[in-house]
Amino acid sequence: MKAAARLRGTLRVRTMLVWARLRRLMRNKNLRAVGAAVATLVLLTSLRAYDPRIVTELKERTFDTYQRLKPRAYTDLPVRIVDIDEASIAEYGQWPWPRTRLAALTRRLADLGAGVIAYDVIFSEPDRTTPSRLANDLKDSGAPDLDQTMKLLANLPDHDRAFADAIGKTGVVLGFAATNVANDKRPPVRAGLAFVGVNPTKVLAPFHGTVSSLPIFNEAAAGIGGINLSSRDRAGIVRRVPMLFSDGAKVYPGLAIEALRVAQNQKSIIVRGTGSSGDSDTGHAALIDMRVGAFKLPLTSNGESWVYFSRDRPQRYVSVKDILDPGKEAAVKPLIDGAIVLVGASAAGLMDARATPLGGLVPGVAIQAQLIEQILAQDFIERPDWTNGLEIVLTVLFGALVAGLVLAFGARFSFYAGVVVFVAGLAGSWIAFSHFRLLIDPIFPSLAALAVYIAVERVLHVASDHEKKFVRQAFGQYLAPELLAQLENSPQAMRLGGESRDISVMFMDVRGFTPISEALTATELVDFINTLLSPLSDAIQDELGTIDKYIGDSIMAFWNAPVDVPDHATRACRAALKMRAALDALNDSDVFGFSARGFEDSRVRIGVGINAGLACVGNMGSQRRFNYSAMGDVVNVAARIESASKALNVDLLVSEDVAQRAKGIALLEAGEILLKGKSRPTKIYAIAGDEAMAASPEFAEWKRLHGALLTAIKVGHMDEAGAALARCRELAGEEMQDFYSHFAEQIAPFDTAPLQ
Repeated sequence: MKAAARLRGTLRVRTMLVWARLRRLMRNKNLRAVGAAVATLVLLTSLRAYDPRIVTELKERTFDTYQRLKPRAYTDLPVRIVDIDEASIAEYGQWPWPRTRLAALTRRLADLGAGVIAYDVIFSEPDRTTPSRLANDLKDSGAPDLDQTMKLLANLPDHDRAFADAIGKTGVVLGFAATNVANDKRPPVRAGLAFVGVNPTKVLAPFHGTVSSLPIFNEAAAGIGGINLSSRDRAGIVRRVPMLFSDGAKVYPGLAIEALRVAQNQKSIIVRGTGSSGDSDTGHAALIDMRVGAFKLPLTSNGESWVYFSRDRPQRYVSVKDILDPGKEAAVKPLIDGAIVLVGASAAGLMDARATPLGGLVPGVAIQAQLIEQILAQDFIERPDWTNGLEIVLTVLFGALVAGLVLAFGARFSFYAGVVVFVAGLAGSWIAFSHFRLLIDPIFPSLAALAVYIAVERVLHVASDHEKKFVRQAFGQYLAPELLAQLENSPQAMRLGGESRDISVMFMDVRGFTPISEALTATELVDFINTLLSPLSDAIQDELGTIDKYIGDSIMAFWNAPVDVPDHATRACRAALKMRAALDALNDSDVFGFSARGFEDSRVRIGVGINAGLACVGNMGSQRRFNYSAMGDVVNVAARIESASKALNVDLLVSEDVAQRAKGIALLEAGEILLKGKSRPTKIYAIAGDEAMAASPEFAEWKRLHGALLTAIKVGHMDEAGAALARCRELAGEEMQDFYSHFAEQIAPFDTAPLQ
């Protein structure tokens, strides 16, 4: 039982010391600032890794600005848009035109030497003007000469067939649109696919249906490609275009890629992904780049390509009206001959208007044209997968750098340094774009650094205010109240007076302090007092006690004022036990260095007296200087009980009033003493242990034997008293041996008396 009780006490002390150190650390403003910086960085880094919409939008707006500042230089490449413009609509009538006119347009472009013709138009319905459909419409009309008209229409060629024939005799690429609306419509795959590394079907998000041209056209086409734009682009601005599409089984190229393939008479395209030779498989399946004949282009991880836009220029466009006008052949032939021709519309009501990072609207077909131009020019902007990791690292580095600067040099210098960091980040990002065509976001890391700056600066500011308040409060013990801002702001707190409260009062004093003080220098004595009183004070405050004052090597404390503490007597006893355990730990570790210096008695000892009752508590003193304290007989008795502990050879003594209230504490009667100023003896008790000990069967036996000892002494049965004393000493811990020496001194004279 003694070993277990001592182990519990040691554990409590060590826990208390650890918590005391943690509290001291938490009071360190630099550590709190570091904690705020770490918390802010963790939050912002997690936000950047998650990459929510607001972060993505911020990045992409920055990249849009870069493109506006430095768009792709336009060069006259063999890429032309044959435009269904306002002049063409005025010349040939409302869209859709008869397929015979599209057949004528296709044949005319072939005659002009077009390398490939790509229609950015989907022909998903039959021509409404084809003779067979007109015949069906007239069949039930009852018109005169109906039979003759029907025979005439039957001999006319089918418009869709005419267009299909033109497609089949020319290198034509048709488009389709992938949708999430499930259907079984799938255009044929014209391009062969070779892949190195991960299979693209494992990466591409599968579509569930398509809107495509009629089978008669698809079967005749030399190539078929998707015309969808990226679903990741928001705010209506086109930044990326998918280069590959998949339904989970087959892979289709985009319209621009398919046009480039057909123009080079290539049978297939090559796609490279993670896991290929020279590229480690990171466990995250992604695409890297693709090759079409002689041309290579980088891909995003999901098979898209960033579009590096140039200004929209009229040189790209040739009107359908001019193409079909024989008189303008000399002007248009140099533009069409050998070119990749895309057919699309810019006329009002037909235009598939799209916004670009450069501002303004362009026809959707112009985006396909710009894609082909940048592939031919090999002038791309890229955002490789590693840029995400780089930006996260920059976020941490910028934040840590700013936090370190604030802690080392203060807020003002760090603000200017932070501006330099921001400008340097922005400059580095711009250089990466303008010289290497890399898209690296400088804004989020810079904003993260600003957020860390604010967090650290605010924590330091608040901590500085707390430190100032703490200094004012600490020096309020020694300085006039009018110097304290708290009292200036609350003049009513300066009024004197008190109230009667039921409290528990503790006095603690160091035993043998005079020899200790004589053996130490003044500086060593101050260090000794501070080292001793700190954990003892922590023990009192842990149990919600109020430390009234320090009197040299003594402490006066009380409970249940100024705030209510219902079990204040029990808490005062617990605090005394924690003080005992804390002192044991200090002695065992030779914290004071007395054992190392060869002191005859290296252990420091204390005496504690506790009393409970009514006292007057409140602000006491003069109008210029006062303290919150307690006064009354209960205080005086507590001080005298502490003095009596020396005579009784016990460290922790309480009054009978405390013993009646602290029912759960292990208490042993120490006898009755006549206190100075009292007319009758006062019964006092020694604290043996906490609630756990009080509830143990071993203590119940110990308490029974202790009672027997007191009874035997009282009635003069010294033989019985001696036997009971021996058993009590066996059950008592080391800290209670001196206590029983007091009773041994009462028995000793009778043991040595001669027999009568």
